[in-house]
Amino acid sequence: MNILFIHQNFPGQFKNLAPALAKEGHRVVALTLRVKEPVTWKGVRILPYEIKRKAGQNVHPWLVDMDTKVTRAEACYHGAMALKTAGFTPDVIIAHPGWGESLFLRDVWPEARIGLYCELYHETGYPHVNFDPEFASREGSAEPLRIRMKNLNNLLHFDLGDAGISPTAFQADTFPPAYRDQITVIHDGIDTDHVRPDPDVTFEVEAGPTLSREDEVITFVNRNLEPYRGYHVFMRALPALLKERPNAQVLIVGGDDVSYGARPAKGQTWKQIFIDEVRGQIPDEDWARVHFLGRIPYDKFITLLQVARVHVYLTYPFVLSWSLFEAMSAEGAIVASSTAPVLEAIEHDMTGRLVDFFDQTALVREVCDLLEDDAARARLGKAARAHIVGNYDLNRACLPRQLKWVSDLAAKTPRPLPQ
Repeated sequence: MNILFIHQNFPGQFKNLAPALAKEGHRVVALTLRVKEPVTWKGVRILPYEIKRKAGQNVHPWLVDMDTKVTRAEACYHGAMALKTAGFTPDVIIAHPGWGESLFLRDVWPEARIGLYCELYHETGYPHVNFDPEFASREGSAEPLRIRMKNLNNLLHFDLGDAGISPTAFQADTFPPAYRDQITVIHDGIDTDHVRPDPDVTFEVEAGPTLSREDEVITFVNRNLEPYRGYHVFMRALPALLKERPNAQVLIVGGDDVSYGARPAKGQTWKQIFIDEVRGQIPDEDWARVHFLGRIPYDKFITLLQVARVHVYLTYPFVLSWSLFEAMSAEGAIVASSTAPVLEAIEHDMTGRLVDFFDQTALVREVCDLLEDDAARARLGKAARAHIVGNYDLNRACLPRQLKWVSDLAAKTPRPLPQ
């Protein structure tokens, strides 16, 4: 079978599925912006396509997002046409439609079966909009209208996809009922053989201490340090947490950019804004125990999770981070926000502890309680890992289900070309 993957930053969420299909003997090709020249990776032929920049257009602010997606879709269309001219005809196309690339692929290959990675449909009501009143939309009552326009790309894809796949039920359930029925919930998968507890682990902080499981280590991880992932809540809890735990070492992972939500004022970063807010409340000797690590390599990230005594995870009602499942797989004792996506992964006092996203006092209390209670940490950590191994293990649960999803997709009758 010929299989084509579309992802602007391939492999992205397909880093396990694409090589597995190639290993099964399928001819697997990917179109992406990530490479400049053709390359073969784990049996997958990765080909570039190029965006030809156009002169700036006057576009309404609510349409800038869609304008960008159509620009990418046009570029990917031309890349696909070149691939077709070269003789490649996919039986199955698997695309992440989030950046628009896949909008015109059925025009290129009408007979292909198209599977879509359904990451999120932007809902317009609370708590999806204005969950955090501190960062309420500047559009005011018109914010739902702007959000509705962001769904144009999703809506156009509904007529293209033959099936969908989504990593969590929370994400799948954001889609309208008519399309939700076509989405299968299968997580991308956690390699639990690699992400596992290690009692002998050590973690070296650059220009700082070397930490082991004997140390009182608290970890907090974001891709970027920003409000969507509760960075402001965690930072505001730090003065009390450091005061209560004079031996704790706090390791914070994350970049200075913005992945989700609004950007801060020009020239500022959310990271520094909240450092500046709390720094005056923290004595120098306590601040010396707070370590900002930036972004770190994956293997070092796993070591960080293994050395943690308590791991804190906070998020708005949004896409759930892999890092939570990885912390659970490492037998982490988790304190997390009781927001909807987290409730799918953690049951309070069974696989972790849950607190209201905004309740800094409760956050400090639960972290301190776990730091004091060896038996509770061990119980929660073992249950968390068992939950991940049983439901989200890459090789034993998720990848076999993903491969079956592709097989089922290939057996479908393709949708007709939209008129």
